[in-house]
Amino acid sequence: MILTSDYDYYLPEELIAQTPLLNRSESRLMVLNKENRTVNHKHFSDIIDYLDENDVLVLNDTKVIPARIYGHKEDTNALIELLLLKDEGNNIWQTLAKPQRRVKIGSFISFGDGRLKARCIEKEDMGICRFELIYDGILVEILDSLGEMPLPPYIHEKLENKDRYQTVYAKNPGSAAAPTAGLHFTPELLERIKAKGVELIYVTLHVGLGTFRPVEAEDLTNHVMHSEYYEISEDAANRLNEAKRNGKRIVSVGTTSTRTLESAYDNGFKAETKETSIFIYPGYKFKAVDALITNFHLPKSTLIMLVSALAGREFILDAYNEAVEEKYRFFSFGDAMLIE
Repeated sequence: MILTSDYDYYLPEELIAQTPLLNRSESRLMVLNKENRTVNHKHFSDIIDYLDENDVLVLNDTKVIPARIYGHKEDTNALIELLLLKDEGNNIWQTLAKPQRRVKIGSFISFGDGRLKARCIEKEDMGICRFELIYDGILVEILDSLGEMPLPPYIHEKLENKDRYQTVYAKNPGSAAAPTAGLHFTPELLERIKAKGVELIYVTLHVGLGTFRPVEAEDLTNHVMHSEYYEISEDAANRLNEAKRNGKRIVSVGTTSTRTLESAYDNGFKAETKETSIFIYPGYKFKAVDALITNFHLPKSTLIMLVSALAGREFILDAYNEAVEEKYRFFSFGDAMLIE
């Protein structure tokens, strides 16, 4: 048995970052060397000193959609909140509905004076419902006018500029949460990294329930990950395979890029469009990723388990405790870590 409680740590609430820094790349960077177990304290702009022409930087170019929408049930006028998690095709979406008990199969919910309607077609456990969305026009444009950016529940401040919950290279709409490790990059920093000879490769994973659903099982091996959509293009797969052949280091930006690369690797990277429910925790042997840029993750989350698989549980928890002592900023708008 691997206990979920073994991945807990103490975090004072005041260290949970509520707003992004004015300059993305001025966040702090904790550098962990997993071989010699050293910890260094830097700023994110110093990441360039840890990258060279022998590295490939892999980034997730998903784009967060304004996926939180508020509407009213047509029969009772009850207020219902939907968080759109995953587009399953044919206008069917997996959602989190609040309060789910008020939603019945067949219920119609109206948003924005009826510009968007949703009909419940299925209910599952833990608040999950499937809805058919009914609208005229382009859904992304409708959501832009009706929806809110789906900030995590631990962020209580209003986000003044919604682009700040978006990476500067976000391109493919579909995420219900940002791949937050990428929030630290600016266009200028990416250009400097490229000028150093580092190859940049983009993959896509649309962040959904799999990434942020808490682990409730006492034995973490009993936790079931929800699947998330990912895509690796032919060009990206070819360049990744060439990098591997040439002995280059694969540096993944974020846990979502990591899960994409590990899902798509089988004696080489495959170009594919698939769903992944990969759950990476200690004992897992990494096949694709050599180093990781990531944020600080919630206690007992699948993400702290993933970084523990790469660097070792005790080393990670010691580093997190040091980050608390050094007053690092935690979670989505917080500081970053490089595990190399």
